[in-house]
Amino acid sequence: MGERSGEPWPAPAKLNLMLRVLGRRADGYHRLQTVFQFIDRGDRLSFEVRKDGRILRSSDLPGVPEASDLTVRAARLLQERSGCGLGADLHLEKRLPVGGGLGGGSSDAATTLVALNRLWGTGLATDRLAEIGLALGADVPVFVRGLAAWGEGVGEHLTPLDLPQPWYLVLVPECAVSTAAVFADRDLTRNSTAITIADFVSGDDGNDCLEVVRRRYPPVAEALDWLSQHARGRLTGTGACVFAAFAEEVAACAVLDRVPPGTGAFVARGVNRSPLL
Repeated sequence: MGERSGEPWPAPAKLNLMLRVLGRRADGYHRLQTVFQFIDRGDRLSFEVRKDGRILRSSDLPGVPEASDLTVRAARLLQERSGCGLGADLHLEKRLPVGGGLGGGSSDAATTLVALNRLWGTGLATDRLAEIGLALGADVPVFVRGLAAWGEGVGEHLTPLDLPQPWYLVLVPECAVSTAAVFADRDLTRNSTAITIADFVSGDDGNDCLEVVRRRYPPVAEALDWLSQHARGRLTGTGACVFAAFAEEVAACAVLDRVPPGTGAFVARGVNRSPLL
């Protein structure tokens, strides 16, 4: 059929360490301030180059039709924008929860862009790939660039940050959060004042979506309440996942061992440079 990419390509998860909603733009999107950090856990993708130009998905993603799959859309958009006549078989090994606030779909799209740019020999620069990624979703550029960052705009204006790299315990509540529903909620705070990177470093790291998500999704509230008995529990993005930071892996694992049965959870290391790089 064609050239295999060899080892699977990583599509790491991210955590939002802070999220402020500053206002709503004329196009309906919200102006944000946020901080992205990667963790060393994620999905994995494999690619096989096709000579016939077709983009085919070889793995089924329940509830996600092929036409709306971000990996398929990313491949087709790269084809269109680069004028490349090659195609690919895409295989996704899904390890991250859908609707968890870990950026799985955006990361999958970014990895598809970066991998096929190399495998197809299209030679597009990182800035161009990030620009293409933005058409797929506001979080895609940070995954393309692969560096922990301060994000503004809808999250696409990025300033790399050198952050502490703690161990995180992440809980995965039994629900999928609709980001659109959270941002459409009438009670969402939309007029937070802008802060600086120095403010964040000094501890101003709240999440404006927290109270809306707690009200709309009781499993998230329960997970946060449980986690907060053991460490400082926080929400990533609009959730559903919640997390706490620990200086040592052994401390995170000690709390992991106490997570109530039936609750998904894992420990991962925070990293400032994406495994994709």
